[in-house]
Amino acid sequence: MPAILTLVWVVQLIASKSFRDWYREFVPRLWSAWIVAMVVIASAWGVAFGIMAFVHSSTLKSPVIFIVAAASLAYFTELIWCSGPAIVGIAQLLKDRTGPLARNAFILFGALFAGLTFWALRLPELHGSQFSVKDTAIRAGAILCGVFALAGLLGLLVPRILDVLERRSFSFFVGARHVRAEKSGFLTIISLLSIMGVAVSSCTLSSVTSVMGGFSQDLKRKILGNNAHIVIDTESRAPFADYESVLDRVRADPQVVGATPVVHGECMISSSSNLAGVIVRGIDPGSIRSVIELPNNIEVGKFEYLEHPEKLVDLPADEIIGIGAHGEPFKKGPSFTFLDDGIDPAVKAAVPAAPIRPGLIVGRELAKTIHVLVGDEVTLVSPLGDLGPMGIMPRTKKFRVAAIFYSGMYEYDATHVYTTIDTAQEYFQVPGKVSVIDVKTQSAERVELYTGGVKTAVGRPELRVRDWREINKNLFSALKLEKFATYVILSIAIMVASFCIICTLLLMVTEKGKEIAILKAIGATDGSILRTFMIEGVIIGAIGTVFGVATGLALCSGVSWFGLRLDPDVYYIDRLPINVSGWEFLGVALASLTICTLSTIYPALAASRLRPVEGLRYE
Repeated sequence: MPAILTLVWVVQLIASKSFRDWYREFVPRLWSAWIVAMVVIASAWGVAFGIMAFVHSSTLKSPVIFIVAAASLAYFTELIWCSGPAIVGIAQLLKDRTGPLARNAFILFGALFAGLTFWALRLPELHGSQFSVKDTAIRAGAILCGVFALAGLLGLLVPRILDVLERRSFSFFVGARHVRAEKSGFLTIISLLSIMGVAVSSCTLSSVTSVMGGFSQDLKRKILGNNAHIVIDTESRAPFADYESVLDRVRADPQVVGATPVVHGECMISSSSNLAGVIVRGIDPGSIRSVIELPNNIEVGKFEYLEHPEKLVDLPADEIIGIGAHGEPFKKGPSFTFLDDGIDPAVKAAVPAAPIRPGLIVGRELAKTIHVLVGDEVTLVSPLGDLGPMGIMPRTKKFRVAAIFYSGMYEYDATHVYTTIDTAQEYFQVPGKVSVIDVKTQSAERVELYTGGVKTAVGRPELRVRDWREINKNLFSALKLEKFATYVILSIAIMVASFCIICTLLLMVTEKGKEIAILKAIGATDGSILRTFMIEGVIIGAIGTVFGVATGLALCSGVSWFGLRLDPDVYYIDRLPINVSGWEFLGVALASLTICTLSTIYPALAASRLRPVEGLRYE
């Protein structure tokens, strides 16, 4: 805080002549206050040192005592010469509306924004579960300083814009003069409150819609990264045979980017310490890359270990096999080997080698739940097993963890495991069959245009073809409804702010009744009076809308650019998703201007219907 106040003091000395004159006048008093403070502090520390020396003489040998004494002297020096005058200067600027408040705010926060931006760009990029409070605070400070600097710049532009409006016509001249009038103090306060209400409501509405749009886009990206655009399966979801011909015909479609067969089933997975329920998906390692982002989502291990599980038996010592709670990597380390001093070679040969197990790719949350690392053995247990003497026996098979993936969706990371399609067919006893065929098209947003062609290519009525919108229809419908409801609710906040505009104009009509009567007496028409008060209300609403939408756009753009990180252990996302859409901000601005314009109609009509004799009756 003292550092910030010192910076404020420096900016005020540079930017404000009135503050420099005031400070130059008070320098002798500040000098006297500083001398008195230093004498008092030095005397107090002298007494304290004497007491400490009397109690325990070794205490004076500690350098901490002298460091604290020097720090206290420096603090009070800064308080007298910088922080105190800075606070007084701020109070003067707030008291004096004609002072350079907007200019000082623009200079101060612009300098802070530049410095924090330079600092933020030099911060190391954090990945995965890594989170730093200091880095987040620096990025958030840069964003807020940028928003305040923009607000100061807009504050500098408002008087210039009002000057331009005053040169337009009679109605614009009177309306702009009413907005910037300072004699009617109560009306001025209400006008400022009206502008602030519209600005806060517009900023909130635009920011919330951007955040909700960002969450929707992030959810859509993660769903499409883990699922296909189009899914081909049966109505009963039972495996089907003769899928190779269907696969070839679908791949021949020019709108299809990739297609891959998948076998899936549900079972239990157990390790040496825990167990969990999972969905097993048998994939084709050669074609899965063209459909989903699984190979790119591998966080620990390698995707090639799924095809070559023999490499998992003897991993290199520097191989990373896991990540800790705070992002620290766990390495494999050297393997235990027999020493050659006195060990019988026959004993060495009798020690069995580690068996080769099929590879299995698990999610990050599942790996945490069952406490496994890359190379550990796990067991899949299916209740639908073989018939034995004691009834149906569970089917079990041992696997070795080949990799750990992170998709960003807890449901996938906690329940999905991947193995090769041959291993899955053998385990679930469906040789030559697959459960679904996943298809990726050229555009996920226009997938409904390609579904018909895929249906034609399939050519089998018992197989159904569904796109990702149909599969996740309930989820995205709920998100769209929630976004619309939020838009309506926050638009009501703008309507509430517009009531202040109605009150302002009605009070203005009451206060300016004599002036309105005089204007009508000298020839002003009802239409010109109507336009004057409507323009006044529109100017108030436009200033608030521009401030709100501009600061909201700056805030959302800053969050999108700097990437405001969140604690992934709490939110399961590493940064706040933002979707900055110009059309949405334009819609918020138009909605705000429309509401503010409609709110001016009744007060303007009341002003236009005022008769000159009524306005001058008691004058």
